Amino acid sequence: MVAAPQSFLVVTWDKLPDDFILDDEPVDNINQPAIAAALTESLELAGRLPAQSLVMTNYGLCATVNGKTVVKAPDWGYVPQIRAPREAVIRSYTPQLQGDFPAIVMEFLSDTEGGEYSVKPTYPPGKWFFYEQVLRVPNYVIFDPASGLLEVYRLDLAGQYRLSPANNQQRHWIDELDLALGLWQGSRENRTGHWLRWWTEQGDLLPWGKEQAEQERQRAGQEHQRAEQERQRADQERQRAERLAAQLRAAGLEPEE
Repeated sequence: MVAAPQSFLVVTWDKLPDDFILDDEPVDNINQPAIAAALTESLELAGRLPAQSLVMTNYGLCATVNGKTVVKAPDWGYVPQIRAPREAVIRSYTPQLQGDFPAIVMEFLSDTEGGEYSVKPTYPPGKWFFYEQVLRVPNYVIFDPASGLLEVYRLDLAGQYRLSPANNQQRHWIDELDLALGLWQGSRENRTGHWLRWWTEQGDLLPWGKEQAEQERQRAGQEHQRAEQERQRADQERQRAERLAAQLRAAGLEPEE
């Protein structure tokens, strides 16, 4: 997509006015909160959410463009570090004023047109334009849960989003998180279908809580099995030693202790 010229943009980073009315409409699709929560859960369990990081789900990202407040609420996003106190970013988050710019934002497609591809530069600007030209988020993800379509766009040196090719495993490396993002099919929270998941550079899948608990259960079972096998080997060795001692005594020899 062709970016609009930035010469007419005057962007400032002002705190959201206290009387600004945020959009409180429900999400477009029942799957969106579950997909967002799953992305966050695996990061948290893996210890990949630093104390000063910020994860946002349908939460206001703010900027002042040509004197007008613009707020967009991505379905999922990640800010590496905030500098403002947590209580100061309860309603919304303004990059630069309150901390880092987002490293990644995601939009999950639904049956309702949400402007995910909109490069409209006039007020209110489209999402694509806002993320690319105003916030300059390095990674923009568009995901269709129904079809499994996953598009990852990376901001190039010219400041425009370019489609990022997937690797041989059909995953996309996200430098800022040191993780790969890809598709996974299966069930969670009574939903069976396409999910977004994280993988390490070594190809290890970051587990969800239920999966981690199952892994721990399997490890405990394997440890119990190893302990039982060791006990059985010890019993067999003791029985063998007792039989040998009995044979020696029967031959008139006293076995050595």
